[in-house]
Amino acid sequence: MRWAYLPLLMVYFAYGALGLIGIAEAFWIKKALKMTPAELAALNVWLTLPWTIKMVFGSLVDSVPILGSQRRAYVFIGAGLIALGMVLLAAAAAGVVTSVSLEALFVTASVVTVVGVVLQDVVADAMSTEVVARVEADGVTPRPEGDVQRDLAMVQVLGRLALSLGIFSVAGLAGLMAQWFSYTSVFLIGLAVPLISVTGALLVRLDTSERQPIDWRILGGGLVFGAAVMALALGKVPYGQEIIFLLSMTVVTVMLTRVTGDLDLEARRRIFYAAIIIFLFRATPGVGEGYRWFTIDRLGFDEAFYGVLQQTGAALALLGTWLLSDLITRQRIVRVLLWLTVLSTLFTLPNLALALGLHTVTEPLLGIGARTIALIDAAAESPFAQLSMVPLLTLVAINAPAGRRATWFALMASLMNLALVAGSLGTKYLNLLFHVDRGSYDTLPALITTAMLLGLIIPLTAIVLFGRRT
Repeated sequence: MRWAYLPLLMVYFAYGALGLIGIAEAFWIKKALKMTPAELAALNVWLTLPWTIKMVFGSLVDSVPILGSQRRAYVFIGAGLIALGMVLLAAAAAGVVTSVSLEALFVTASVVTVVGVVLQDVVADAMSTEVVARVEADGVTPRPEGDVQRDLAMVQVLGRLALSLGIFSVAGLAGLMAQWFSYTSVFLIGLAVPLISVTGALLVRLDTSERQPIDWRILGGGLVFGAAVMALALGKVPYGQEIIFLLSMTVVTVMLTRVTGDLDLEARRRIFYAAIIIFLFRATPGVGEGYRWFTIDRLGFDEAFYGVLQQTGAALALLGTWLLSDLITRQRIVRVLLWLTVLSTLFTLPNLALALGLHTVTEPLLGIGARTIALIDAAAESPFAQLSMVPLLTLVAINAPAGRRATWFALMASLMNLALVAGSLGTKYLNLLFHVDRGSYDTLPALITTAMLLGLIIPLTAIVLFGRRT
């Protein structure tokens, strides 16, 4: 691994290490806030939207240096926003702010943190193509195209590994901290996380000479879109989230069409159909927070056990990414997503079994209780958690033009994150259809079954329709 890879890997590592506060945050939300699972799913739509306007951040990073820096300054700004989000969460948990509701303070902290993470992620995406040399050590002779493509793929894999390592490094600790310390203390300890990315930015020179003029069609369009999002959100317009989703899809699709206009027809077609399949794969709805609350209230899962689950999952995710990544990069996207779809469906079955109370039968007969089933599920599912995006990221890295790499990655990432918006909307609808709340879990089995079937049918339909064209 080259020394130049370090800053981007530390950004990804820090992103994973944000899980340090995850368990404390989840338990605090359940205990202190009044939001339902449907409302939390709706909030997740808003929190995903900054990821969908990565094109704005990407255009800034490519074209607008701050104090002469196109990379380092943006890493610092992102770290500052993440730190501010931690402080706001700590203030909310401590109850020191009485002028606004806890829910409003939580939402503000979450949005600020997400914006900081997105900004750093844009820089890391750009660096993931810049750190791979296109010429030999003499600075003149072009490297073989196959070698360049392999290095680009390996950087993507290393990024997934760094993310998994970040998750792994804090997973068990997050549960213990949530049990041993106050929520306020955990959020303040979380201030150490943004220091990781800052350290990486200080160790290695990040700036690039590939500065481009500002493309106001992309930057201006993104800013107008951002203003529209804010207006709809703050104005509480009916069906505002759905309007934003459709507006986002239109803007991102138009921008992607423009940015990919210089590619040959075959490359555009491969990326187009691959993007459709992965979009629908990521757009499947989930169950929402109601299942976590069920495991806390009915199954007795505490903070420490959630730490054990996360540690087990993180360890196997790290191992799976390392062992399977080379195989993934050599396979067609369709084959990878077909297997991931089938496996994801199978891995939902233990959750359904717990919701149906199967553990009350298996524990006296086989000695397999709820916690054992949950551990087996986490162990089986986790090795595949970080792999679905590797093929598309590799395809994008290979075709990203010099000087527009941050914008290119940001636009494609915006499309993929719009899929998560669609999934969050679906989760909200399912939670409205099958009402689940604190202490009320009668409809949870139906909710899990519906989400599981949609998670199977939607990706398989896309693969059947478009798989041969990738």
